Amino acid sequence: MKRNKKREFQSSELVKSFARIYGFEDKLVAFEIKDFLEEYLDESLFNEIESVNIEDKIIMIKIDSPLLKNDFKMRKSFYLKKFQDKFGEEKFTDLQIL
Repeated sequence: MKRNKKREFQSSELVKSFARIYGFEDKLVAFEIKDFLEEYLDESLFNEIESVNIEDKIIMIKIDSPLLKNDFKMRKSFYLKKFQDKFGEEKFTDLQIL
């Protein structure tokens, strides 16, 4: 049985149009990136991710664990390419690990 996610509302066209009108489309995409990371990473690793934000086409991922932070920095181009493939190349120009 499939468990509904907390952020299932994102797929709603009403929410997307509301986000477009009020200018928080980037936050919805940041939630989608966080959901992608939740599926991609092990649960213990995902729990080390404090936040995901987007500012000026730059994805900013704040990570608590120094080990995971170093891994993300070493594989920065890999993760950026993954996000660009999934959400569109024109949406992101860089990835910062904080």
